[in-house]
Amino acid sequence: MNAEKALNAGPSGMELAYERFGDSAAPPVLLVMGGGGQMIAWPGEFCAELVAHGLHVIRFDNRDVGLSTHFHDAPAPDLPAALAGDLSSASYTLSDMAGDTVGLLDALGLDSAHLVGVSLGGMIAQTVAIEHPGRIRSLTSIMSSTGDRSVGQARPEALAALAGPPATTREEVVEQWLKASRVVRSPGFEPDEAALREHVGLAYDRAFDPTGMIRQSVAVIASGDRTALLRSLDLPVLVVHGADDVLCDVSGGRATAEVIPGAELVVIDGMGHDLPRALWPELATRIAALVQRAESRTRSPR
Repeated sequence: MNAEKALNAGPSGMELAYERFGDSAAPPVLLVMGGGGQMIAWPGEFCAELVAHGLHVIRFDNRDVGLSTHFHDAPAPDLPAALAGDLSSASYTLSDMAGDTVGLLDALGLDSAHLVGVSLGGMIAQTVAIEHPGRIRSLTSIMSSTGDRSVGQARPEALAALAGPPATTREEVVEQWLKASRVVRSPGFEPDEAALREHVGLAYDRAFDPTGMIRQSVAVIASGDRTALLRSLDLPVLVVHGADDVLCDVSGGRATAEVIPGAELVVIDGMGHDLPRALWPELATRIAALVQRAESRTRSPR
């Protein structure tokens, strides 16, 4: 399936590449990917699992990744400075990325949708729920956190796996991703390095912009702690987290579920910071159940 593009989307006027799966008359589910991840990081087979549950699935490239708008002319992001409190290198915030997401809904003629976000994507989806509550029917936050830096932090071994000189060639990038994945992936499930190698190569061919991921990371830090605002949400929420996530500690998921009223928390043993194939049926089933509950809630008098 070839990606389409929404032009001049949201307040920032982004070009956003997207793909749609399933019946457009079915409940819409918008998949929001994590930091540096392109929409193809939502595997087509996983999208098919959701479609089989009667859902209309949309995946897209966030700003600064894939075929969407990149901020090549922006000031260089300074992640260490941002971590130390100097946010002057931030080109945008999660609010801007949430605005992109809502802008895509506008371009698709959707008044609202069910949002499913992983990692950074979970933070974006949370921000949509906070700032644009009328545009989101349900929220699924996977391997994500609240912005409170006392929870959901990476362990030293994960940071070490992501450190080192930047890769530039296709082969170097693939090998670097494979090396990092061996640290952050789900230890309780069989890895598929051949599939990962193919995916990373395809992502490199679509668009290679490692600085974009750093800009996204600085945006997360610049956006601060959402804890107090999450307490005010009023919608069906599912929080999923891996018990063995070393890149975003499970405390981030627990904190998210604790502060959102009525949120359901699912902690999966053996799951790390990825979406192993063996979990696709369970994740699709849980997301579909949340969608059904939200759709029923919308139809019922309140």
